[in-house]
Amino acid sequence: MKIYTALLLQMLIWSGYTFIEWLSKYDQLIYKVIMFFVFFYLAINIGNWVIKSAKKTFMVTVMSLSLYASFHFAMSHLSHW
Repeated sequence: MKIYTALLLQMLIWSGYTFIEWLSKYDQLIYKVIMFFVFFYLAINIGNWVIKSAKKTFMVTVMSLSLYASFHFAMSHLSHW
């Protein structure tokens, strides 16, 4: 249950990242990269707070990031049709 909770919280964080990225569409790439690492750090810390295991937290964060990336990629391609 802890892994599921951490995954859901991290998906909320990645959704917030998408919203902030959309708001800053005219910013330079370096600021977007810095913003990504801030959200990644936030996802790691919240996951570690819930799971209490660094190894599991890293695996859940990679899993949530890959789910986010695949969903983001699919939605961007579907919007071009």
